[in-house]
Amino acid sequence: MPAESPTDREQRQGPGLLAEDRAAPAEGETPDPVTDIETREREAGVDDLYPFGRPGRPLTRGHPFVFGFYGALGVLAAYTLVQAFTDAREVIILIVVALFLAVGLNPAVEALERVGVSRRWSVLLVFLGLVGFFVGFGFAIVPPLSEQITAFIHNMSSGNGYLQQLQNNPRLQNWDHRYHLLEKARTALQSKDLGRQAADGIVGVGQVVISGVFSTLTVLILTLYFLSSLPNITGFMYRLAPRSRRARVALLGDEILTRIGGYVAGNLVISIIAGVTSYIFLLIVGVPYALALALLVAITDLIPLIGATIGAVLVIAVGLFSGLWTGIATAIFFVIYQQVENYVVQPRVMKRSVDVQPAVTIIAALLGGALLGVIGALLAIPAAAAVALILREVVMPRQEEL
Repeated sequence: MPAESPTDREQRQGPGLLAEDRAAPAEGETPDPVTDIETREREAGVDDLYPFGRPGRPLTRGHPFVFGFYGALGVLAAYTLVQAFTDAREVIILIVVALFLAVGLNPAVEALERVGVSRRWSVLLVFLGLVGFFVGFGFAIVPPLSEQITAFIHNMSSGNGYLQQLQNNPRLQNWDHRYHLLEKARTALQSKDLGRQAADGIVGVGQVVISGVFSTLTVLILTLYFLSSLPNITGFMYRLAPRSRRARVALLGDEILTRIGGYVAGNLVISIIAGVTSYIFLLIVGVPYALALALLVAITDLIPLIGATIGAVLVIAVGLFSGLWTGIATAIFFVIYQQVENYVVQPRVMKRSVDVQPAVTIIAALLGGALLGVIGALLAIPAAAAVALILREVVMPRQEEL
């Protein structure tokens, strides 16, 4: 038999040291699988089914690597969702506003259905009424606003304009002699930078107007779709609940929708009262553009907490331009009316519609305004009413059973 070469022995015994260079295992010691092929195959469980040995146990969920991997995936998914929500924030707000309007207008649709009008025609009539309100507000507010801006520009550029009137004031003449205020103002008005800045401002205003018109159209279209398919939407949401609890979920959901609709209707009633009362007063005292200002008061009165004050301040400013005593009378009227609205009108209307404590209303409006601005303040009160209903009908009975 020919002698075996070192290469043949290494191929037979595997990589590593040659046989004569390896230390033989001591008596009673298990051979090392790194250096002994038979031990390697025996410990690996080599057979016909597994020629390279049986696989080891998989990593369990409690293994640090698996736990860290799934944790990292969870953080990544949460970050992706937050980023997606942030990017789509404006669209989500438009959808929520449209759904809120649809729920708020649904009682009017149901009232027409009780009279005998089909839901399709009821939705169309209510929607046309909403569109007519926006169109009427635009026709009432745009012409006087354009006229006022034109008159202001004319007074600034004419010989007997505001600058000339200021120049004839003795106190301003003294200040002008010291600091040359009117000369600086006239130079600023005639400079090219002012024209460029005015042009940039006009472009910016145009972009805001276009964006506002697009958002309004989007909300109106979504409101029409939501209003027409609201029964299907609510039915689909109710079917997500377990069959054993579906009836109770449907009753609670219907009550929440009723309260939201009551809040919208109540808020509209309060705003209409504010607008009509302001229109009558402005006609009596002779403030110009009474209809436009009354509509402005009605619109701003929809905003909780600060809306009525904003509208009052704007109307008082216009009244002061009409005359000092007219402005003072306007201020007195709005102070008295806001007290009547806050302590007489609003509590009676809102108590029947949303049934929320005044303190909860204020806190909800503040939190909603801090999160989403005006839209959040509008949505916060019906949301608080819904949470209060769930706490009273679901959480508190379970606490009594414990």
